[in-house]
Amino acid sequence: MMYDGLEIKLDGWLERFTADVTAFAQEHRDELRRCTRECRFPSEIFREMGRRGWVGPFASKDLGGLGGGIAEYCVIEEEVGRLGLVSPQISTQGQRWLMDWGTDEQVDRYLGPMARGELIFSESISEPGVGSSLKLMTSTARRDGDDWILNGCKTHVNLGHQSHVTLFYGMAPEGLTAFLVDTDLPGVNTAQTDPIGLRLIPTADVEFDDVRVPGGAILGAAGRGMDTFFSTFNVSRLGNASELIGFGRQALSHGIRYASERQVGESVVSNFQGIQWTLADCYSDLYAASLVRNRAAQVADRGEDPALATTLAKKLAIEAAERSVNEVFAFVGSHGLYTDTDYGQLLHDVKVLRIAGGSLEVLRNYVARRVLGSSDLGGLG
Repeated sequence: MMYDGLEIKLDGWLERFTADVTAFAQEHRDELRRCTRECRFPSEIFREMGRRGWVGPFASKDLGGLGGGIAEYCVIEEEVGRLGLVSPQISTQGQRWLMDWGTDEQVDRYLGPMARGELIFSESISEPGVGSSLKLMTSTARRDGDDWILNGCKTHVNLGHQSHVTLFYGMAPEGLTAFLVDTDLPGVNTAQTDPIGLRLIPTADVEFDDVRVPGGAILGAAGRGMDTFFSTFNVSRLGNASELIGFGRQALSHGIRYASERQVGESVVSNFQGIQWTLADCYSDLYAASLVRNRAAQVADRGEDPALATTLAKKLAIEAAERSVNEVFAFVGSHGLYTDTDYGQLLHDVKVLRIAGGSLEVLRNYVARRVLGSSDLGGLG
C-alpha cells in the first residue's frame, strides 16, 4: 500500500528487494543493535549493502550501483527505516552531487567506490553558530595560486569521523562554494560526537585548519554553492521522508503485533475501540504521507521543480512518523519503556529527522511562502 503510484524503473525489482532486504536485516539484527548501542558505524554491513546495489540507487550497474531512479531510492530508504538498517542516505546525496555537478575526474575518482559502499562520504555543511541560513556561514575559502585554502568548523556531520571524502561548504570571494575534500589531508581534524538518534551513522565535529586543496576540488563552480546545495537537497529530501515513513511503519507494526497478543482480562488490547481508533489514525497518516511522497517522486522524475512537492512530502512524513511512534505506547504500555525494545530508539531517530535535512519549522515556512506568493494561493483558488 505504501508504494502505490511509485513508478519503479526496474522490472520485478520491488518484490525481490523487499524480500531480500527483510532477510538481510534479520540476519544482521544483533550486530545492528550492538552498533546502535555503541554508536558505531557498521562498515561491513554497509559494504555488503553496497555490493547488492542498495547504496547506489542512481549509479549505473557498471559502477556497482543499482541503475534505478527516484522511486527505487525512496523504497530503499523506507525499507531501511522499517527494518532498522544503516541508511545509505548520506552516500546517495553525495552521488547525486557528483552526477549533477561533478567533473569527469571527480566522477571517475569517487562515484563508483561510493556506490559500492567502499568509500565513505560526508557533508560538512552545518556550523556551531549558524542555523538554517547558508548565507550566515563563517567558513572560508581563499585562493592561493591554483589552490584553495579552507578554514572553518563544522558540526552535526554524519560519518564525519569515518568518511574518506567530505563536501565542504565555505564562503569564497565569489560567494558560497562547495569543495570535495579528502579527509586525510593535513589540517582536517575530526572528533566523533554522541547523537541520540541515527546512531548507525554517528555525527562528528570537523575542523578545517588551513586545508589546501587543488582547484579541481571545487564542485560546480566558485560562487555556485546555493545551486549545488538545493539541486541535491530538493530531491534527497525524499530519502528523509521515506525513512520517516519507514520508522512509523516499524513502530506501528511492532505495536499492533504486541497488542494483538497482549491479554487484558478476557480480551486482547487490539480489541479495544480506543486502540483501534489510534491505529486507524496512525495508519491513515502514514498512508497519506506515502501518497504525497510518491507524487513528489513522480514530479522529480519528470525533471520538474520538486521543491514544493518534496517539502510537503517530508513535512507530512515527519508528522505521520511522530504520531505513530508516540501513539504506539498506547498499544504496548510499559513494555515500550525498556532498552531491549526498539520503541525508545525510534523516538530518538524520528526526532533527529524532524530536524536533519530541513526542520519541520523550515518546511512550514517554505510551504507558507509558496502559498502566499502564488496568484491562486497554491491551488486554493
